[in-house]
Amino acid sequence: MNRTDWKKVLTWVSLGAAGYLLLSGKRAAGMAAAGIGLAALASEHPEKFEKIWNEAPDYLDRGHRIVNGIQSLLDRIAQHTPTVQTIRGGRQESEYRAQSY
Repeated sequence: MNRTDWKKVLTWVSLGAAGYLLLSGKRAAGMAAAGIGLAALASEHPEKFEKIWNEAPDYLDRGHRIVNGIQSLLDRIAQHTPTVQTIRGGRQESEYRAQSY
């Protein structure tokens, strides 16, 4: 194995382990594994990583706008949910809880 091969293996194994750990609820270990994978990736492609680093504020701004848009959509849906239930003649949540089965 040459140097490039072990870096690729380290990168993909670390990122895969990070995904597994994050999904299984082990956030600290997942973030550590992701950091190792990203460091290995950065050492493999420093010029590409520098470009991404320089463009990170733009990516963060776009992500922030997307999250804010989704949040406002969810707020509007939450505001109109009681109105829709009233129009449909549906029961309120408290009525479902009070009913014995």
